[in-house]
Amino acid sequence: MAEEAKWAADSSGALEVTLVDERSEELANPRTPALRVTGAWKLFGHVTALADVSLDAYPGEILAVVGDNGAGKSTLVKSMSGVYRLDRGQISVDGRDIARADPRLMGRLGLSTVFQDLALVETLDVATNMYLGQPLLRWGILQQKSAMWDGAADTLRDLGVRLPSVRIPIGELSGGQRQSVAIARAVLANNPILLLDEPTAALGVRETAQVANILQQLRARGKAIIVVSHDLEFVFHNADRVQVMRLGAVQGVRSIKDTTREEVISLITGLKSDDNDGGAS
Repeated sequence: MAEEAKWAADSSGALEVTLVDERSEELANPRTPALRVTGAWKLFGHVTALADVSLDAYPGEILAVVGDNGAGKSTLVKSMSGVYRLDRGQISVDGRDIARADPRLMGRLGLSTVFQDLALVETLDVATNMYLGQPLLRWGILQQKSAMWDGAADTLRDLGVRLPSVRIPIGELSGGQRQSVAIARAVLANNPILLLDEPTAALGVRETAQVANILQQLRARGKAIIVVSHDLEFVFHNADRVQVMRLGAVQGVRSIKDTTREEVISLITGLKSDDNDGGAS
């Protein structure tokens, strides 16, 4: 049991000690973030990509990060996933600052990332792509190919993803199927935090719905999910909170149920909602 000694003086001046279970304190506060970014700065030469950005992602929640091109959304994702190293600021998981970790270490610390380009190898089959970077090992030895096929098929089936086979090359799949495979690969790592950069970009209505269904399943399982998206319809149908960025800075964080598209667009553009309706020439 994780216990901490807390001291207090009684009326006679004597010291009393109480053992406090730190895990009980954490469980008593369900709003403890799975991932916290504090005061993040990232510069590329004279360009400030992130300016004092903070973010909290909670278990069992989908947080959408929105903003125009150049707002700093993808830079934030790449910083949280270890691709970029912050110039200043903290990225914390379970209270531990991991801002200096590289992508491989970030994965071991509980973060899985699905980048916009998906990072899939078109000539390799579905199962091999899903196990890239996290080979199926037992006693340090790669097991039979059939074990990979079974593991990949089980994960896809669990997420409700239908494919002709896990043995076909990625290059033979549609855009939505590839996106589903990329998400399933992240799920296979069984990490509590999932980052996705534009997961519905260039997808049709049916494929977008399939991605949304997978994310809702993962949310129900208690995953902390951060989704960067330009698609406000997708955001308002699936996210719990939305964080708006503009020119590298956070403009506001809103609960989806307590905001409107007009307010979010206003935060994105920096214009009042009546200006967005055509009041400005």
